[in-house]
Amino acid sequence: MSTKEKSLNFIEQIIEEDLANGLPQDKLRFRFPPEPNGYLHIGHASSICLNFGLGLDYNAPVNLRFDDTNPAKEEQEFVDAIKRDVEWLGYKWDQEVYASDYFQELYNWAILLIKKGKAYVDNLSAEEIAQQKGTPTQPGVNSPNRERSVEENLDLFERMKNGEFAEGAYILRAKIDMASPNMLMRDPIMYRIINASHHRTGADWKIYPMYDWAHGESDYIEQISHSFCTLEFLPHRELYDWFLDQIYDEEKVRPKQREFARRNLSHTVVSKRKLLQLVNEKHVTGWDDPRMSTISGMRRRGYTPTAIRNFADTIGIAKRTNLIDVSLLEFCVREDLNKITDRVMAVLDPVKLVITNYPEGQEEWLDAENNPEAEELTFRKIPFSRELYIEREDFKEDADKKFFRLTLGKEVRLKNAYIIKGESVVKDANGNITEIHATYDADSKSGSGTEASKRKVKGTIHWVSVPHAVEAEVRIYDRLFTHENPDGNKEVDFKEYINPDSLKVITGYVEPSLKTATNGDKFQFQRLGYFCVDRDTTAEKLVFNKTVGLRDTWAKVESKE
Repeated sequence: MSTKEKSLNFIEQIIEEDLANGLPQDKLRFRFPPEPNGYLHIGHASSICLNFGLGLDYNAPVNLRFDDTNPAKEEQEFVDAIKRDVEWLGYKWDQEVYASDYFQELYNWAILLIKKGKAYVDNLSAEEIAQQKGTPTQPGVNSPNRERSVEENLDLFERMKNGEFAEGAYILRAKIDMASPNMLMRDPIMYRIINASHHRTGADWKIYPMYDWAHGESDYIEQISHSFCTLEFLPHRELYDWFLDQIYDEEKVRPKQREFARRNLSHTVVSKRKLLQLVNEKHVTGWDDPRMSTISGMRRRGYTPTAIRNFADTIGIAKRTNLIDVSLLEFCVREDLNKITDRVMAVLDPVKLVITNYPEGQEEWLDAENNPEAEELTFRKIPFSRELYIEREDFKEDADKKFFRLTLGKEVRLKNAYIIKGESVVKDANGNITEIHATYDADSKSGSGTEASKRKVKGTIHWVSVPHAVEAEVRIYDRLFTHENPDGNKEVDFKEYINPDSLKVITGYVEPSLKTATNGDKFQFQRLGYFCVDRDTTAEKLVFNKTVGLRDTWAKVESKE
């Protein structure tokens, strides 16, 4: 890494300094430590890219460690989803490990702390503990149980482990300093009783370690060299180091905790608790709803791993929390999809176009290029006939000079096909246009090389042949929240900002080449945006999700408000 010609972020500078101060390169080891109590979101994606990216840059192993210390909230479903998301992003972990792997060792160390007079069993209630802890400006007072004898503490702690007490009856606390200016150092809880089945250890344990106790010690067991956390863990660093001090062996690598800022994304929430609310209260269809900020939701919507990694790389690592506009993520998605998707034709708001001088019953198959961005240009065949669907907005009966699509008396080109001229319209009893009649120039076929085919017209529109069209359900997604920072005002429930128009389901028509498209396939619907096949698709029914438009239209909406 040191030899790379690039400016280093502050985390890379920390690693470089440690290497310069004698840490052997082969002792570098990183970890990504999710809690399996929900699905991963875009904030986790940045942390994944950071830790696994460092692993790649330094040729160092990265552990995937599940912080499974609260069986009341954790499930195997979440473990499986997390593994799937990390793999989908393109990363491979060295060891798959769990905090629960270390329950016995953590317990043994807790016994050691009790014997050294540095931990004690307490039976104060949560309310009493909060009261005796004091305030940031007022020191706490010692628990009346702080001076229990070592023997009594050992007895009570073993009985807690054996399940003799109800939840909340007892806790194990570290004995540190009730007057510390850092509230977290005021005799923090190390263990609590939880009577719930653990997804890996079942009913083996009745007591479970707190995150602060399990985190640093797990890092130490795995010989993690650098433990990177988000900024809210900065006050926890002192406690992380205190716990390590109690068990550290100088012959081993001592983990170092350092913090970086969260990068919040506009028009989303990235709190697992709030995401769970959205799921449980049916504001969305599930954790992988394409409107969610979860990695699973973004995958289902059609985002690519490359786009998310590029986004994480673009926003970088910072020391201050800030709000990143979601338009930047959408730009990264658009940029990647432009390179990799085939261009196809679909009509989402159809009106029938009849080419009156095209022979009835005739059809022809025209050449259409798949992806002009691809290294090797390939083509497919698309059917053309007398009756077509075009977008309703691509025709105006009375148009001004700035309208370059189809209107009466003017010419446009049908993409990959012919030049046509609008002639007349058919309307229903309410005055709505039901058909547009046009004539075509038979010599103007695209790519034919004729003089007529080279004639310049100002507009090109897409179309789908009516007899060959494949009906599809199309889900048009918008921002889930109307406010750029729905979680920013603690006085307002974030759900107040849910966008009532975040999903519109319409029926569209697509060219027949898409009939065999399968779940996850991605396309650019020409002139409309990027779409992918949803997992709800069946042999009888195609379902597409709109991933992102061809350009950022939200900025225009916001500028008008």
